[in-house]
Amino acid sequence: MASLLLINHNNLSLLCALQSTAVNTFKIFNDFPSSSAPVLHSRTKYKSPNIRSTIPKSYGKVSEQFTAQGKTWDLKQEGHLSFEAWRLGVETNTLRSWTVVPPEFVESVKSYMVGSESQYVRDLHMVAKESMAYVNSLTLSGDGKDAWVFDVDETLLSSLPFFASRQYGGEGVDDGAFIEWSDLAEAPPLPASRSLYNHLLELGFKIFLLTARYDYERNATEKNLALAGYHSWEALLLREPEDYEKSAVVFKSERRLKIEQDGFRILGNSGDQWSDLTGYAIGDRTFKLPNPMYYTA
Repeated sequence: MASLLLINHNNLSLLCALQSTAVNTFKIFNDFPSSSAPVLHSRTKYKSPNIRSTIPKSYGKVSEQFTAQGKTWDLKQEGHLSFEAWRLGVETNTLRSWTVVPPEFVESVKSYMVGSESQYVRDLHMVAKESMAYVNSLTLSGDGKDAWVFDVDETLLSSLPFFASRQYGGEGVDDGAFIEWSDLAEAPPLPASRSLYNHLLELGFKIFLLTARYDYERNATEKNLALAGYHSWEALLLREPEDYEKSAVVFKSERRLKIEQDGFRILGNSGDQWSDLTGYAIGDRTFKLPNPMYYTA
């Protein structure tokens, strides 16, 4: 017979439970072997660590400093955030509700976004490629109910010409200025997204365009999409008057739920904002396109 000791941390009393064993040579693996081969120990020779002595005095506290690559960083001090770290925070939804690109990052955003071989273009191609790989792995129903949801701005169409005149997101922009520009119907397509879009049509997907644009922008939006080479969508869903005061997350969740209630299966969902991809009825898989120029809640 052997005793298994259990520690009650409230009163440090020891409770004893009986554990029966036929032999006292039961083997266990060492948690931290010194070589690649597992180290065996006899159960009867194993000694429980002193629990009280192994709890550090700073238990439960988070260190305000850390050391990386030989340098000590103070988390309470500002000024350590690089553009790469800031953009990572933006794209992972760690940084939220920001209104403008920080002044020190405006030129970096420009460098990231601008050019036919920019990192932005490369990132868009990566997302489209992964989306196509996913699509090609699916077994489609063939009943006309397989659906894909696309956002519009910075997902199918590019607003880069507009934001270039506003420091690439470094200046605050109100709805009126953007709507006035959108009415021109001059936003260029994002080629990688257009390739994915056409591939989905060829496979028989029903495509739903779900945008936070307002209902009175429908004509200009349809015109711009057509000029940019998009066609044959199942529906273009915009904010109706009852949606004007709703957040993008709530509005888009409600519209996606209605798509599903109409019998469609949302197999994929593409957008540049986390508000396009969170909430409910988000689809079987989501694909986040990069956008360091603005944030939509």
